[in-house]
Amino acid sequence: MSTVHKINVKHLAISLAISIGTGILSGLLSMGAMENFEKTVKPPLTPPGFLFPIVWFILFTLMGISSYIIYESSAENRNRALTIYGIQLAVNFIWPLLFFNLEAYFISFIWILLLWVLIILMIIEFSKISKAAAWLQVPYLLWVTFAAYLNFGIFLLN
Repeated sequence: MSTVHKINVKHLAISLAISIGTGILSGLLSMGAMENFEKTVKPPLTPPGFLFPIVWFILFTLMGISSYIIYESSAENRNRALTIYGIQLAVNFIWPLLFFNLEAYFISFIWILLLWVLIILMIIEFSKISKAAAWLQVPYLLWVTFAAYLNFGIFLLN
């Protein structure tokens, strides 16, 4: 028999606002550097530019839902899981600034590797509390893996 949990709309909205807001703010701060980015030599499999904000919006939405699930849990390691979530969100926020604004392609590659490790740690911690919350982070891990490939390729080619 399954248990039905009441959704706390306020907490869900806050969780989504934090994650999506972080992505939007970072995107706005790095938007001015897009003209220079368009001139870079890109590696094979680079998707068209219009796809990036769509994918990131979906990923930040999944992050918000996932963090909401963890926040609503009564697990004793909830604070640890949410702390790792917050740290990776901050690291994620800084990456576009390093990559696009500063064009620091090597440093941003190291930074995205740090983000990748933090995402794995977050998934591990989330899985101890909620398998669903952990699985919601898997597309994010896969995309950041792909983004690391693109970042490294741009570093090598430019």
